[in-house]
Amino acid sequence: MRYHFQSEQWLPYPVEHVFRFFSDPANLPRLMPDWQKARIDKATLTPAPAHPSNIPGTPVAGKGSRILLSFHPVPFAPIRLKWDAEIDEFAWNDHFCDLQLTGPFAYWHHCHHVSAETRDNIVGTLLRDDLHYEVPLGPLGVFANWLAVSGQIRSAFAFRHRRTAELLQEISA
Repeated sequence: MRYHFQSEQWLPYPVEHVFRFFSDPANLPRLMPDWQKARIDKATLTPAPAHPSNIPGTPVAGKGSRILLSFHPVPFAPIRLKWDAEIDEFAWNDHFCDLQLTGPFAYWHHCHHVSAETRDNIVGTLLRDDLHYEVPLGPLGVFANWLAVSGQIRSAFAFRHRRTAELLQEISA
C-alpha cells in the first residue's frame, strides 16, 4: 500500500539560497540525526542545466544524479542500511525529486518544492516536501507503517525542519 506524507516549512531566505542548499548532496547527511552516522558512500552527479543562480563550483545534483547513502537505522545498530537514489526531476528554483532505486522501502519518491512567500514583510521560501512511499512485506508492512514507520517519518521531517533552520542560519551569518 502506498502512503503520502507532506510537510511544509517557511524559511526567511531567498528561494535560490534554499534550493541551492537542498540540491547540494553534501548537505543530506547533515540533515539526519548524528546517531545515524549518515554518509555518502558514492555520488555520481549529473550537472544541472546552466542557470544564473548557480554558483560555479557548487555541487548540484541535477536530473540523473545518483547518490548512495548509508546510515544506522536505529541508535547503536551494528549494521548500516544502504540507500541508492536517483534524481528523476529537476527544475531550478522550483523543485527536484529523488526516487529510491534500492533501499529500505518498497517504494520511495520524494519531491522538494520551493516557492517564494512573504510573511510579516519578510520575503522567504516555502519549502514543501511531498513523499510517496511503500513499506515492504505486504500486510506486515501495513502494520509496521501503522505501528512505527509513519511516526518515524514525521519525526525525521520534524528533525529535518529544525536542522534546516539551524544550518541555513549558520550559512547566512
